Amino acid sequence: MTEKTNLILKTLHDKLGVDIITIEFTDSTVADTFIIATGNVPSHTQAMADAVEQALAAEGERVVGTEGYREGNWILLDYGDVIVHLFLASDRAYYDLETLWQDQKITTHKEETV
Repeated sequence: MTEKTNLILKTLHDKLGVDIITIEFTDSTVADTFIIATGNVPSHTQAMADAVEQALAAEGERVVGTEGYREGNWILLDYGDVIVHLFLASDRAYYDLETLWQDQKITTHKEETV
């Protein structure tokens, strides 16, 4: 995993993100990695998004695009090679990206593995 991915994972753990996974793509033009985490309420997903943006900005990385921040039920942060998806539990279950991309390498990240 890249330093960027590791920094995002650490930041999400620090902000108490739940069920954090990565999906690594082998032959994708979309991104190299998706990082998915669940928040408890919209303000939690927004706080995670803010923390990721701040942590990466401190390293000179700028977000290419952001979607869903205002509502907070599914926030997407696009960093080009890494796309971060921050969901509320109900939205994560509904969109079920893990099943959609089940043919790719999916890794669960517990805090001690970051």
